[in-house]
Amino acid sequence: MRFVHDTLPQRVRLATGEAAAAVAEEVAALGARRVMVVASEREASLAASVTEGLPVVLTYDEVVMHVPVEVAGRARAAATEAAADVIVTVGGGSTTGLGKAVALTTGIPVVAVPTTYAGSEATDVWGLTEDGAKTTGADPRVLPRAVVYDATLMTGLPVDLSVASGLNALAHCVDSLWAPRADPINAALATEGARALCAGLPAVVTDPHAIDGRERTVYGAYLAAVAFASAGSGLHHKICHVLGGRYDLPHAQTHATVLPQVLALNAPNAPEADARLAGAFGAPSALAGLEELRRTVGAPRALRDHGFREDQIPGAVAAILPVVPPSNPTPVTTENLTALLRAVWEGADPA
Repeated sequence: MRFVHDTLPQRVRLATGEAAAAVAEEVAALGARRVMVVASEREASLAASVTEGLPVVLTYDEVVMHVPVEVAGRARAAATEAAADVIVTVGGGSTTGLGKAVALTTGIPVVAVPTTYAGSEATDVWGLTEDGAKTTGADPRVLPRAVVYDATLMTGLPVDLSVASGLNALAHCVDSLWAPRADPINAALATEGARALCAGLPAVVTDPHAIDGRERTVYGAYLAAVAFASAGSGLHHKICHVLGGRYDLPHAQTHATVLPQVLALNAPNAPEADARLAGAFGAPSALAGLEELRRTVGAPRALRDHGFREDQIPGAVAAILPVVPPSNPTPVTTENLTALLRAVWEGADPA
């Protein structure tokens, strides 16, 4: 074996039922005295309970999907004006993403409290959208110094959003097996993450308020994100970044519908990855296991149900082709990428 693996420096706490105390400890450990809280209006009450007792100088709620550059600019200005010395994000991937955008230019440390399974909190990846194009990059300044996972905060996430978000996490596992910096450590993390998600998501659907299923899914989502942070963006994420930024499509649902089609394209030319995922799913093949999981949890199937139009496929193909990673196991052409996106649009059987 010959490879180079980067492990990102981050403190992670699984603190079910103890988010407020855990966040207070992490803020104190940073020596922070002026807290900027980032949370959407929908998460305002939850954020207030998580940050109760902290020296909050600013609560910022302009959270927008895909983090438009103008939104990031306003948040950065607000953080500077308030002289914030730590950012506490309470919410999903868009909320974490906005906190990262502020950290990217200000260097203010972030403490992340996720309420979905997006995984952004465990990566040094940032993303900004401008004029229909999403730009991403990696920078150590945006990696949250600490993450506090509290499974009780996930129980209010509706089942359909839990499923889409969990499949987004599973996409991190799958893409990590053939991304540009894939290595055996990433593969081990991704495999265990897939195993946990396959066990956790059906339990969440069966009983959304049960903690065990939520904890398993949180655990799997974290492992998935760590694998993704090291391995980089594979074909799946390149497709989803273009679709999300160019057409303003919902993040989690886009990942959930694209995932089976990318797996169907790549698995025949990635036998080791296929075997790993099949083992994690307890199925004869990775695709069979994924499709059984998707049936069990009632996954989103067609991207046309979420705003993607058939006439947008050619433009998407043209935008995706230049960013296809050379490491992708199956050569990507205009023809097979067009077929893939049409299948995503209509929700075709990936087999």
